[in-house]
Amino acid sequence: MHADNPPVAVYEDTVIRQFALMAVVWGVVGMLVGVLIASQLAWPEMNFGIPWLSYGRLRPLHTNAVIFAFGGCALMATSFHVVQRTCQVPLFAPKLASFVFWGWQAVIVAAALSLPMGYTSGKEYAELEWPIDILITLVWVAYAVVFFGTIGMRKVRHIYVANWFYGAFIIAVALLHIVNSAAIPAGWMKSYSAYAGVQDAMVQWWYGHNAVGFFLTAGFLGMMYYYIPKQAGRPVYSYRLSIVHFWALIFTYMWAGPHHLHYTALPDWTQSIGMVFSLILLAPSWGGMINGVMTLSGAWDKLRTDPILRFLIVALSFYGMATFEGPMMSIKTVNALSHYTDWTVGHVHAGALGWVGLISMGSLYYLIPRMYGRTEMHSVPAIELHFWMATVGIVLYIAAMWIAGVMQGLMWRAVNPDGTLTYTFVESVKATFPYYVVRLVGGLLYLGGMLVMAWNVWMTVGFGRSVNAVIPQPVAAHA
Repeated sequence: MHADNPPVAVYEDTVIRQFALMAVVWGVVGMLVGVLIASQLAWPEMNFGIPWLSYGRLRPLHTNAVIFAFGGCALMATSFHVVQRTCQVPLFAPKLASFVFWGWQAVIVAAALSLPMGYTSGKEYAELEWPIDILITLVWVAYAVVFFGTIGMRKVRHIYVANWFYGAFIIAVALLHIVNSAAIPAGWMKSYSAYAGVQDAMVQWWYGHNAVGFFLTAGFLGMMYYYIPKQAGRPVYSYRLSIVHFWALIFTYMWAGPHHLHYTALPDWTQSIGMVFSLILLAPSWGGMINGVMTLSGAWDKLRTDPILRFLIVALSFYGMATFEGPMMSIKTVNALSHYTDWTVGHVHAGALGWVGLISMGSLYYLIPRMYGRTEMHSVPAIELHFWMATVGIVLYIAAMWIAGVMQGLMWRAVNPDGTLTYTFVESVKATFPYYVVRLVGGLLYLGGMLVMAWNVWMTVGFGRSVNAVIPQPVAAHA
């Protein structure tokens, strides 16, 4: 570029750096709380007799921290990164983007203070009380304005598929949050749901499963469709398949929620619809997984030497496994065994630790050095170590929970010839103890890997410097 040219345009990367670093911080915090409550299930005295350290108060803190603090920061960092690069324009309204960052951190801190104090609406993944819900809504609207505003200003006619997934995640989560959080305030930090009885349960699990479908799936598929081709240096295997994947997933996921309510007061036909759509969901889910994995066609040898690519591809394999297991568990006869057992916990963590965790870590390992003027992280062997600690930790965790869950289901339904129960509930709890210890070991390994990542990020940032990338000129024909 000539010296007499006008000043070069640069991307707005400050907010990306902020979200990326806080994703790592909240990841450590959320997983630390997870390890503590896992230890409480093995040894209940680990709450030290302190009410706000009790399992019932820390468990929602753990789920909110890993989903909305760690996952949310990773999604916001990557979506702001991807949308600028694929549209070749700086962020729309950078001051509003800064509000999104600080507002989201305020939501997280409010959750971290209110949940251990016992302020809760009692709704899974939506425990936060109404004043915090209002703040979430304001921040989310600002996030949507920045994201879609950037797409509206794009210099590239085509909207790359990753942005479709990020956009669907933003719109769907807004809809889910507003409908499910509708409540009648009854004082400061106290409210009652706008719905009653079985309708409340139905709305909650429409929200709850779509928090998985859109927050924990669609958004992270946006990461997959950008960072796997980037890290592999290959185009997406099939662009047509990515479009089919998008529309099939978006349509089908919305209907799957009732599978959480098999054998409850929910009408039987509603349960059946949830089951049918859950089974249909297998097709688009595996279509997306195959598309990501096949992107490595001709570059499989890179898996041997590139630990970041390994994070991204193994994440996809866990996505494939969890999205086979979910539809299977939605079948009523299977659900009769699995419901209310630790099999469900194993399934959730196959998705959360394996898919969401690994794809986030791989994407952040790609993103962070580039935000600080470096070509790679401070220590590639540390990435390698993190990968193996995380993978072994996940396998220990989910294998322990699968075995414990099937055992619990079989013990609970075992009957004597005279029709009495063979085992008391306490006997099933006692039999589960060794698996809880194995689960704790797996969680400690996973947390240890996250600490290795935090050290690696600290060293990378410490030896780097904040750099805002230059927007390419002239504009390329496509992303």
